[in-house]
Amino acid sequence: MFRDLEIWLNHFEYHAQHPRCIPAGLSDRLNSDEHRLIGRSLSAFQLGEQCEGRGAPSRPERRPWMAGRVEAPGTVPETLVRIMTLISHEQQRHASLLSAFMHDHGLPLKRTDWTDFVFCCLRRVGGFEYRLHLFVAVELIASVYYRALEVATGCQRLKVLCRTLVADELAHIGLQSQLLLTLRARKTPAARGTIRWLHRAFFTATAGVVYLTHRPVLRVAGYDLGGFLRACASQYAFYLEPPVTCRERTPSHEVR
Repeated sequence: MFRDLEIWLNHFEYHAQHPRCIPAGLSDRLNSDEHRLIGRSLSAFQLGEQCEGRGAPSRPERRPWMAGRVEAPGTVPETLVRIMTLISHEQQRHASLLSAFMHDHGLPLKRTDWTDFVFCCLRRVGGFEYRLHLFVAVELIASVYYRALEVATGCQRLKVLCRTLVADELAHIGLQSQLLLTLRARKTPAARGTIRWLHRAFFTATAGVVYLTHRPVLRVAGYDLGGFLRACASQYAFYLEPPVTCRERTPSHEVR
């Protein structure tokens, strides 16, 4: 069985009841250059937050979405279902915060974007472990992007909004990476190596696409393509490629 689920549940339930708020009275001015620079990029991420929020199950009866070797084939602890529901709601709240900021500044909201369309298609296939790989990759890259956006703007409200989103995203990443490392521990060394290589390749390709589609913002923050890929890779290594992964060296019967 997955470890620490009750701890994670307490965390997400607390933040559901006490969501992080943007303080009133912050400077909320975007100059014309920032307005032009940020609008198109931010609208794509707002769509992405909406799509992520729709990706997790909202009711226990949707447990086949999470089928995998957790307790028995096709079953999932109720605690994990509840956690994923809370994460789904939190992502929807992120989308609402971004939408409110964009509305207040007259930034156009997109109805669709090709990167969002691809992600929404990808999340509709595969089981629990596949979706964990997909979501953790997207959230790792998003955490680097929001830090870059914070640097690229002088608007204090947007800066605090970026910090708020990153704080929540890092909690999601912490849970997802822990679950992935636990699932990997149950596989053979060859299978673990193959999964790592495939996921790292997908992650790098996705980070490259994000840079190419959001490069005006990322360049203002000081990133060229190589720098952005290195920043994303550093986050990936910290969470998913630790020097010693105890779970991956633990016999499978000890992690069930």
